[in-house]
Amino acid sequence: MKLPARLVAPVAAALVLVAAACAPQTSGKGAEGDDRTGTLRVWLFQEVDNRPKEQVVDAAVTAFEKRHPGADVQVEYIPVDTRAQRVKAAFNDPASAPDVIEYGNTDTAGYVEDGGLADVSAEFAAWPDARDTDPAARASVTVDGKVYGAPLLVGVRALYYRTDVFRELGLRPPRTQTELIATAKRIRAAKPGLYGIAVGGAYTYGALPFLWAHGGELATPGGGSYTSAVDGAAARRGIAAYTSLFGDDNCPAAKCASMGGNATVTAFASGRAAMAIGGDFSHAAVEAGAAKGRYAVVPLPGVTEGSIAPAFAGGNNVGVLRSSSHRTLAVDLMKSLAGKDTQRRLFDAMGFLPTYTDVRAEAARKQPFVKPFIDTLAAGARFVPASPAWGRIDASLVLPTMFQEIVSGRKDVATASRDAAQKMDAAFASAAG
Repeated sequence: MKLPARLVAPVAAALVLVAAACAPQTSGKGAEGDDRTGTLRVWLFQEVDNRPKEQVVDAAVTAFEKRHPGADVQVEYIPVDTRAQRVKAAFNDPASAPDVIEYGNTDTAGYVEDGGLADVSAEFAAWPDARDTDPAARASVTVDGKVYGAPLLVGVRALYYRTDVFRELGLRPPRTQTELIATAKRIRAAKPGLYGIAVGGAYTYGALPFLWAHGGELATPGGGSYTSAVDGAAARRGIAAYTSLFGDDNCPAAKCASMGGNATVTAFASGRAAMAIGGDFSHAAVEAGAAKGRYAVVPLPGVTEGSIAPAFAGGNNVGVLRSSSHRTLAVDLMKSLAGKDTQRRLFDAMGFLPTYTDVRAEAARKQPFVKPFIDTLAAGARFVPASPAWGRIDASLVLPTMFQEIVSGRKDVATASRDAAQKMDAAFASAAG
């Protein structure tokens, strides 16, 4: 299923317009040699329920090793939240670095600036599967016209809710964010053992739809760089709406301030929350939990009734490190892990939305649960600033710190957003060289 033009154009443009590169912050050493045998190390992201992913990856690895009898693949699953430190260390120390990594599409510009990813433009162009890659996914691996990996999945979030709880309390799925907040607090009052909606102070991509729905922006481009906008009036309204969900009347700050996206999905899947903002990629984890058979999904509402809040246009890619001494094998392994057959299997096992237009169309026909996510994409998704600075902003937890300062009562919205904006602007200035 092809992404709508109104989504593809802005996301693709944002991804491609990367700020001019400064001197790399890490060594980014190139490979010495191209061994056609030996051990290849792979780092992939660990999921909430990782077993289905492991089974799909094992099948792809087995097929790869049959094609290359002298090759052995070792896969390690790393936590998403600590990837920045692990990957940066790998860029600086090729001896301990993997050959192939999974990385978030928000990491692309920073990893390229650091000199860590191999340019695979020629191999990608000659790869038959790549011809059906949707434009937004292709843009997510492209920097200054060069390709630095293969798209693995496209991710977008929507609102999971417990149908049994809503039926018991006579509730309808919320149609505005004001109604969402009121519904969450009503559920908590009626059922103190449940979070009305599980939210996390460290869940940046669950919070951003509130900021965007209120007309706010993360940053505005200009002069080859960006200027933070999180302290703008509209952004502050969205931040206030999101942080109003932290408290004893919904999700107590003492427990929820430190929660990230995986923790909020786990709370919902385990039956401890009546709602959660989860991705299409969260489907398998919810199906494996106590909420199985007692939930539905709708797009996260916007400010006005009938509107859909802009979601983060997420996704993961698979790339080869420049330091790999097995480049040819590593590129072929990248294709095995991100190819059409693997993406079909990942959709069946995990609910990951494929990046290929034809494979995604097959998935939509096969499983109707993807409709709310496709509708969310169609309504218009957003992306983070296409600057190497974003990786530093994300890794240094600028936005989670802002949310946590607010929900803890240490700072009000105006002060916390102003301080976050100053940190973002410093990072943008540094990236601009």
